[in-house]
Amino acid sequence: MLTSHQQSIIKATVPLLESQGEALTQHFYSIMLAEYTDVRPLFNQAGQDSGRQPRALAKSLLMYAKYIDSLGQLEDLVSTIIHKHVSLDIQPEHYAIVGTCLLRAIKEVLGEEIATEEVIEAWKIAYFALADILIKKEEGLYKSNEEAEGGWRGERLFYIADKVKESEIITSFYLKPVDGKPVLPHQAGQFLGFRFIFLEGEQRRNYSISSSPNNEYYRISVKREKEGVVSNYLHDQASIGDRIRVFPPSGNFILKENVRPIAFISAGVGITPMVSMLEQALSHNQPVWFIHAAQNHEVDPFYDWLYNQADRYPTLNIFKCYEDNQSGKADHEGFLSKELLKTLLPDTEIDVYYLGPTPFMAMINKALAELGFYKDQCHYEFFGPAEALE
Repeated sequence: MLTSHQQSIIKATVPLLESQGEALTQHFYSIMLAEYTDVRPLFNQAGQDSGRQPRALAKSLLMYAKYIDSLGQLEDLVSTIIHKHVSLDIQPEHYAIVGTCLLRAIKEVLGEEIATEEVIEAWKIAYFALADILIKKEEGLYKSNEEAEGGWRGERLFYIADKVKESEIITSFYLKPVDGKPVLPHQAGQFLGFRFIFLEGEQRRNYSISSSPNNEYYRISVKREKEGVVSNYLHDQASIGDRIRVFPPSGNFILKENVRPIAFISAGVGITPMVSMLEQALSHNQPVWFIHAAQNHEVDPFYDWLYNQADRYPTLNIFKCYEDNQSGKADHEGFLSKELLKTLLPDTEIDVYYLGPTPFMAMINKALAELGFYKDQCHYEFFGPAEALE
């Protein structure tokens, strides 16, 4: 257990984490992925190449150090991490590897004059205290998934029951269990974890569930990424009848239990969990504003389906925003902005759910704050601390 003196030591490293945190986490990943090959599948190489994973970890470490004496303020971040870990089937033994590499990275990046034995000892206790919290909470989720009707633990074999092209870059896959038994009904907005075995090695991924909850199948809608090993395999090679290893549904980006009107704001492939959430909201007769931004009509999925829903539910209001509206299918050409949102949203007495690329989310986050929305009205899925969007 950390002493108050050790908490002070951790908090004293905050300025260093602010200036050198990303260099530290980049070094951490270079050590771990080079020396512990068994954990490589748990980390998306695209996230390494783009720097997203080191940045996210650096910001998470910084928040942990800042709030080491008041961890309750990190509850949302911890919950997000737990669900992400469970979706990838992270196990207790992985924490020891991470801890070893992290402490080594701290010493090697900060240097022995700063990273003294006292500092390293404080960070060691702090890290393993957090690891213990995460391990226990993750075990609770694993057990809950295993014991629920239709649930399971670890990987379960599913097969591709159907494959549907939704746009030029997004394809949907309908997945049913090979054993023919029921599946765990997910909560709208959650995602699935997947384990793929290729000749080049194992890959693990998360994909949002784009179907409404049921006990028969899941649907994921996958965007083709230019250098995406898994997404290109799914688009080009995966066929109806092929088997896929699936982990149970996870994620805390779900609809809150209230009857207030809802606005869904998405960009690009961020629309996928919104589809499932929209179906749930409409089933409760909640007024909904569905605002979606895309590059053009050719890459915009679920277009016809959305407008069919609008025909069925008078409470659904749809607004499309395309960068290029040569098709004439959108309501606005250009980008979403605070000024545009002000004209679209009915008032501030609504809940807003938003998802898309990080710059898009940062813009929406800032715009909503300036328009008078409180934080408890704003909901998003983002693997990293909220400060990264501010």
